[in-house]
Amino acid sequence: MDLLKLRLILVCKLLFFAHGIDLMGQDTSSTSDGDSSIATLTRGMEKMEGFIDLYWDEAGGKIWMAIPETENEALYYPSLAAGLGSNDIGLDRGRISGAKIVSFIPVGNKLLLQANNYLYRVSSSNPSEQAAVDESFATSILWGFKIAGRGNQKILVDATDFFLQDALGVVETIKRNGQGNYKVDLSRSALYLPRTKSFPKNTEIEATITFTGDQAGPYIRQILPEPKAISLRLHHSFVSLPEPGFEMRSFDPRAGVNGISYYDYSTPISEPIEKQVIRRHRLVKKNPGTAPSEVENPIVYYIDPGTPEPIRTALTEGTRWWAEAFEKAGFINAFQVKLLPEDADPMDVRYHLVQWVHRSTRGWSYGGGVTDPRTGEIIKGKVTLGSLRVRQDYLIAQALAGNFDAENPDDQAIMDLALARMRQLAAHEVGHTLGLPHNYIASAKGRTSVMDYPHPSVRIKDGAIDLSDAYAEGIGEWDIAAIKMAYSTLPEGMEEQAALNQWIAEYKENGLDFLSDQDARPAGSAHPETHLWDNGSDPVTELKETLAIRKLVLNDFGAHKIPDGTPLAKLEELLVPVYMYHRYQVEAAAKLLGGVNYGYAIKGDKTTIHQTISREEQEKALSQILEILQAENLALPTQILNQLPPRPFGYNPNPRETFHRTTGLVFDPLSPAEIAAHHCLSLIFHPERASRLISQKAMDPRQIGLDEMIDLVLEATWMAPAQSGYAAEIKRSVEKLVLQHLMQLGSNSGTAAQVRAVALMKASALNDWIKSQDTADFSQKAHYMYCMDQINHFKENPDKEMMLLQPLPAPDGAPIGQMEENWISPICGTEHY
Repeated sequence: MDLLKLRLILVCKLLFFAHGIDLMGQDTSSTSDGDSSIATLTRGMEKMEGFIDLYWDEAGGKIWMAIPETENEALYYPSLAAGLGSNDIGLDRGRISGAKIVSFIPVGNKLLLQANNYLYRVSSSNPSEQAAVDESFATSILWGFKIAGRGNQKILVDATDFFLQDALGVVETIKRNGQGNYKVDLSRSALYLPRTKSFPKNTEIEATITFTGDQAGPYIRQILPEPKAISLRLHHSFVSLPEPGFEMRSFDPRAGVNGISYYDYSTPISEPIEKQVIRRHRLVKKNPGTAPSEVENPIVYYIDPGTPEPIRTALTEGTRWWAEAFEKAGFINAFQVKLLPEDADPMDVRYHLVQWVHRSTRGWSYGGGVTDPRTGEIIKGKVTLGSLRVRQDYLIAQALAGNFDAENPDDQAIMDLALARMRQLAAHEVGHTLGLPHNYIASAKGRTSVMDYPHPSVRIKDGAIDLSDAYAEGIGEWDIAAIKMAYSTLPEGMEEQAALNQWIAEYKENGLDFLSDQDARPAGSAHPETHLWDNGSDPVTELKETLAIRKLVLNDFGAHKIPDGTPLAKLEELLVPVYMYHRYQVEAAAKLLGGVNYGYAIKGDKTTIHQTISREEQEKALSQILEILQAENLALPTQILNQLPPRPFGYNPNPRETFHRTTGLVFDPLSPAEIAAHHCLSLIFHPERASRLISQKAMDPRQIGLDEMIDLVLEATWMAPAQSGYAAEIKRSVEKLVLQHLMQLGSNSGTAAQVRAVALMKASALNDWIKSQDTADFSQKAHYMYCMDQINHFKENPDKEMMLLQPLPAPDGAPIGQMEENWISPICGTEHY
């Protein structure tokens, strides 16, 4: 080997060693003393000092982390800083994933990022008991970093690949929604420096991640400029755990406060192993005790400055309503609302945020955030409000009361309703971030909670629609009671459970109650006072009033509902919420049929545990719903049908907001009737309701049974007087739907056997009745022949589902009928609205 080659080898070795690597690929940096290796490796990089020191390597496009060598835990959560813009897919701006408590564990030349398992734990101080639990349940290693250097009690790692990963499961979310197959394209991904910062208590890193793929679904194609490439901004937060001293409060199902649960394996055998504590913010009084006091650190919610006026003011006002609840709970000036500073990062854990989010279609709003999984302490409250919601509220008000042909159109009343709804919506979602779940029985007790889903309270005044009292102002009595149970200081000398029992007794004495999602959302649920988007304590009376409003507006519906220059076909978007105005009150009334009154009860409570609704009330509800199925109530007035031309050039169909049809471009006069009838019948013939009618009759012969209910439906539809023309065709559609639902009851393998037996017998009896009918009307003969043929097929094979008529789907209703949203149980974090 000549001298020149030797010198080159020596120079190369020195260069590799200086950067922590020898020619055999071994890491030599860890042997350096002091912080010389970190200082050397990060020379020329931009340092961001904070909770975790960051180093930005401009030349290499890399981000480095200098992590303290101590094994202290931290809170980690990823979020979506810039979203996709599709409500259907759900990858919204501001979406936050579940927070995890993590540890950085050095092992040789690796640094493992471990998510610790706090679902299973021990409260005992016995190390052996702790070890038994730790070794029984797995943890999760989220990432493995290669250690590049050590110094000054810190470990340096290249974290670039970690921050350029799909930390929010974007690929799986898109695939699960049938919108294509994508993967991360690192060549089109990079760190996003404007939102990468480190603070004393938290470190925030953001990256632009590009997902590439093919076979993009329709939701992707309608949003992206290039559907083959989706570029989102993913945010990562490492947060210092809260200081010790947070006082956990036990979960009680009657208190109406969300919670977390875990399993404590040091619990005595005689006690439950599952522990439940509520989710709440930390509030510490400057003057301890039950007397009102200011707090050391107020809860401050920030409003997204990207929200336009006058909506921004409405959101501010609605959010501020909660200050009253905290004042009455004994906390002075403890809840505040401010505008987010211009230089603040919305994803920063230090800011409780009400964020304004744009999507291509209207959708749900959310209230959630970040919670310490050890204690239930709420660390960050995060509200996501979809911007198109306010436009839908404006459209509903326009459909009900708009008159653009008037000399002085009253647009202000329409705008007032939309803004009142925004105030209520902001208060509702912030309530979730304060720890409160839905309370769907509240509207049956008056306007007692913003945590219910309120239908606009519209009334007829002097023969016209009155919108002046559509939504309540301020929080309700229940909201004040719930905040008291979650946050108030315990009376001196009183045990926690005793205090909760006292507060619960107080709200019950005031006529309040609490029932949540599992009691309201399922279509077959039983409680007659617990529902979404309904009003009043008497569902049947309220349904009658709702139908009267619907009739008045339909009879006056026409081109005056839209401004000049608007295509007449756009009237249909306004027609849908008017024609379907009764849809939620029908659902509320249907719960009387096979209904049961009950409450969340624990031993010793003086409350209704189980009380079947009387036969009289059940028959009254059924009679009112069957009245809706009459052709005169389902038919559209002629003046409406004459004003609905096909969509003009340049205005594509809007299947979400208009009625589905079988007539092509031309409006289908039968489809709205079919949709409304199917909605009613699906509630009456729900398998769970049918089963309850069987069991209630068995327990009390005076109750209405399933056989009687079916007879009443058949009498109101099939056996009602014959009609002609438009009404006759609607009647035949309703009759086919009745038979369809009857056969579905008989063929549903998940339905009780006696329900199927009754359905089969009633279908057979209907077949005999049809045979006895004599008519010269060709359309009626065809109808009878078709239905008898279907019944015979059903009788031959009752286990095979028959599709006599494929009901058309209803246009979207909520957020005001996507009634199929994924709802969260009371022991939950994020809520949907």
